[in-house]
Amino acid sequence: MIGPASAHRGGPDLPDFPWDALAGPKATAGAHPGGIVDLSVGTPVDPVAPVISTALGSVADVPGYPLTHGTPALREAVLGALERRHGITGLHHDAVLPTIGSKELVAWLPTLLGVRPGDVVAIPELAYPTYEVGARLAGAEVVRLRDGELPPAGTTLLWINSPSNPTGRVQSAQALAELVAAAREVGAFIASDECYLDLPWTARPASVLSPEVHGGSLADIVAAHSLSKTSSLAGYRAGFVTGDPVLVKRLLEVRRHAGMMMPRPVQAAMTAAMNDDDHVVAQRDRYAGRRKVLLEALQANGFRVDHSEAGLYLWASRDEDAWTTVAWLAERGVLVAPGTFYGPSGGKHVRVALTATDERVAAAADRLAS
Repeated sequence: MIGPASAHRGGPDLPDFPWDALAGPKATAGAHPGGIVDLSVGTPVDPVAPVISTALGSVADVPGYPLTHGTPALREAVLGALERRHGITGLHHDAVLPTIGSKELVAWLPTLLGVRPGDVVAIPELAYPTYEVGARLAGAEVVRLRDGELPPAGTTLLWINSPSNPTGRVQSAQALAELVAAAREVGAFIASDECYLDLPWTARPASVLSPEVHGGSLADIVAAHSLSKTSSLAGYRAGFVTGDPVLVKRLLEVRRHAGMMMPRPVQAAMTAAMNDDDHVVAQRDRYAGRRKVLLEALQANGFRVDHSEAGLYLWASRDEDAWTTVAWLAERGVLVAPGTFYGPSGGKHVRVALTATDERVAAAADRLAS
């Protein structure tokens, strides 16, 4: 007989892990005589800047527990970088909180903010899959918003993402301000995923942390940032959240109880990364070069590239089923992600990552033309 506890052991109703579905195309691409060109996942391939790796090792013998809130030097470095790189000021020193990468924050933010079963979490129509996962972990309902659509009544949390993953779309400061105002009208928290803010190409993205977006008040707003892309620190798991001091304090208290703390060596590495802009510029230049090669190759060989004004991906289409495009590219040894990973409306697009070496990117371009 099944007891009452056993009846609830199924856990949350989560979607299938999307990347498992790429096993077949990955095997096909891997069989290419020239080897696979993997443009499916945004995994950095470039070396970590010495200023960062040196800082990582500098505290290897510090024995105590790290601070969940992060060292004062780390928080100061974050504030300085946001001001230098994006003109963002007015943030409180205590309203900076390091996170173990950005994915864990995205996944657990609804739960940490008190979102409950029956609440609504609004996400972009095409979105990073973990927004939906986080909502489901909290037992909430998910509503996908089309471009220009505002969050409905009953929304508890609104996710904003500009530049977008997967489309690279940049929303204007005015459009973001309208979303923020609409979310406040329905009493929702606002979370802005700004992990690609440092990678502008043909448009300059605005941050929700700017007064032109938040209207002079950070109340109910947090922004998530990551060092995975611009500093090649995906393996370090280095990110942070900042914004409304009240919300950040709330997140801090829960994370302290739950032991969600960034390791001390990573805090030192992150501090060095935020204090150094040269490696960010160098990495952006690498991605710009790869973007140029792939964009020209795609456009010259039957693809249309939509949006893609910023970020780490090209949103490409041949006006056919996404999986047909994935298979066509896999036969040429190139692996990409189908747009359906990011929402039903992505059915005729593929996401092409810029995260491959110059040699592999050149190989992909040559194969498209063959």
